[in-house]
Amino acid sequence: MELYTNLRAGEKGAWLSIGTYIALSAMKLIVGYIGGSAALKADGLNNTTDIIASIAVLIGLRISQKPADDDHQYGHLRAETIASLIAAFIMIAVGVQVLISSIKNIWNPTHDTPSVLTAVVAVISACIMYIVYRYNMALAKKINSSAVKAAAYDNRSDALVSIGTAIGIGAAIVGFPIIDVITALLVGVIIVKTGVEILWEAVHTLTDGFNTRDTEALCELIRKVDGVIDLVDFKGRTHGNMSFVDVTVTVNPYLNVWESHEITEQIENTVKQFNPYCVVLVHIEPHEIPAPTEDDYHF
Repeated sequence: MELYTNLRAGEKGAWLSIGTYIALSAMKLIVGYIGGSAALKADGLNNTTDIIASIAVLIGLRISQKPADDDHQYGHLRAETIASLIAAFIMIAVGVQVLISSIKNIWNPTHDTPSVLTAVVAVISACIMYIVYRYNMALAKKINSSAVKAAAYDNRSDALVSIGTAIGIGAAIVGFPIIDVITALLVGVIIVKTGVEILWEAVHTLTDGFNTRDTEALCELIRKVDGVIDLVDFKGRTHGNMSFVDVTVTVNPYLNVWESHEITEQIENTVKQFNPYCVVLVHIEPHEIPAPTEDDYHF
């Protein structure tokens, strides 16, 4: 099934992120301590949390591939969203830790000047993370994976953080060491911000939130389906990279079963064209024809 093939493909992005973060976090922490850069150490600590977050995404993708059973008749697709939720909590926790450490360093500043090597490491890291971001974002769009997309956003955030780190280190080298500490503070803010954004999206999905723009677009398309008189009800929810939509439409009450079935097929095909990863349940109701009034009998 294409759905599970896509989920297996998503594991490649998770493994790529894990391997990259392990290498970069080790390099940043070692060089940060040797080169005396608080910003680079904060960036390296950020990458260590990304390792855990990427592992959570990988586990979520693995669980999502389990088929439906008696307890999970819609499958295990929401495990992918739960993985994103766990990753967000980890990011926020470490971001807060970086903020606290940075504030302490502002009140008790050191006058050590970071080495040029720390700036070079930050620039190289930014370039690597941008490449990983482009790969994972392309993969997320291809397989329609919320977890891989969250990982890609995290990759992009890390690239931006490393660029900011390089700028802060450069300022410290030329005689403004406080900039390095301030940059570490900004790194913490970016980590928390990214974590909150991923958390919000995951919570929105787990509470059966559905994109309002998709709702409006689908409702408009369904109303235009030949044979549909009125769209009475529309409900949508997301499970991992799949969407489940329930619609109630009214049709001519004098249609036979076959004709009504044809309308449901047209609705399903219309929704599939809009979103290939969508399962549609259509409920048909007879359209109420107003009872004739006395005016209808006047000639």
